[in-house]
Amino acid sequence: MSQKAIKLLGGNRPKDKNNIITISLVVALFAIVELLKGTGHISNLLSGLLVPICMYITLAVSLNLVVGILGELSLGHAGFMCVGAYSSALFSLVTKDMIPMTWLRLILAFLIGGLVAAIFGLLIGVPVLRLKGDYLAIVTLAFGEIIKNLVTILHLGVDSHGIHFSTESVAALHLQEDGKILIKGALGITGVPKSSTFEIGFIIVMLTLLVSLNLVNSAKGRVIMAIRDNRIAAESVGINITTYKLFVFSLSAFFAGLAGVLYSHNLATLTANTNNFGYNMSIAILLLVVLGGVGSIRGSVIAAIILTALPELLRGLSDYRMLIYSILLIVIMLFNASPKLVALRERYSPKNLFKRIFRKKQPEKEANADV
Repeated sequence: MSQKAIKLLGGNRPKDKNNIITISLVVALFAIVELLKGTGHISNLLSGLLVPICMYITLAVSLNLVVGILGELSLGHAGFMCVGAYSSALFSLVTKDMIPMTWLRLILAFLIGGLVAAIFGLLIGVPVLRLKGDYLAIVTLAFGEIIKNLVTILHLGVDSHGIHFSTESVAALHLQEDGKILIKGALGITGVPKSSTFEIGFIIVMLTLLVSLNLVNSAKGRVIMAIRDNRIAAESVGINITTYKLFVFSLSAFFAGLAGVLYSHNLATLTANTNNFGYNMSIAILLLVVLGGVGSIRGSVIAAIILTALPELLRGLSDYRMLIYSILLIVIMLFNASPKLVALRERYSPKNLFKRIFRKKQPEKEANADV
């Protein structure tokens, strides 16, 4: 693409102040949580939610790159998360004795999980991104379900004769006495080192935010949004649409893989059931993007925090918990999407209230000056 096209698309625009606010908000929340943990003022329930919250923030922000920035509807995000989770868990399980340093093994696990997910994103994106709208959503949804079902029936083991795999049962592996079962089909992977912490989750969240925000405010980001707004016009100025789509899709899959690594290393047993990596998970991630605002990175962060913690905080209400949760989802959606409520929210926002108060004081000052 020519430099003239980049200039026309606003590639040299300075970074938005909203990005600094978003990063500051996340850092402030991290500092508050660390302070509460240090003083013992955080419950065990909330402490157990810290890593999942980081995971959901990473998933929501990465999916927002595809849905909000690129403008394509993808329902296969849980599939990329599954690929990252299983590949990294398998690596950590195999190298647990070979690499005694936990931090080094975890870094390598993150790299492997993210890269394997990105490769799958590239392979899936080549044929899939030629589709648009509902067709793309259906195909990506099918990809997620295929990955989940393949992992569920996969049995993998290793012995002195090499690696053995089967889709039938553990007995079909025919392992020797020195053999070791790595993946047990529907039972998943057991014995994965539980090395995910809130601090590591915060680093992954910051990495996701910094890359995403810098991408959105870069020349490449403006090109991607130009493709979203008007594909024909973008193509007419020499933009290679397929290349940019594959780039965003692979980058989104990479961060979904990182979220999968966080997830797999936070559990003792990793299984690929419907709630973890199936259709429900993909819809839940999309829900975070929509409720936070399509295209809003900060909105995805806030929605992920609230909607992950809310069901657990309402657990004490027993049978009414999910009813209240559903009502709150409807209220949040109306608050974000209803034109009248949006106009009312903008009218009474702190910025507009300050302007109205300031404008009212001006005539009073002028009247006093005349006297």
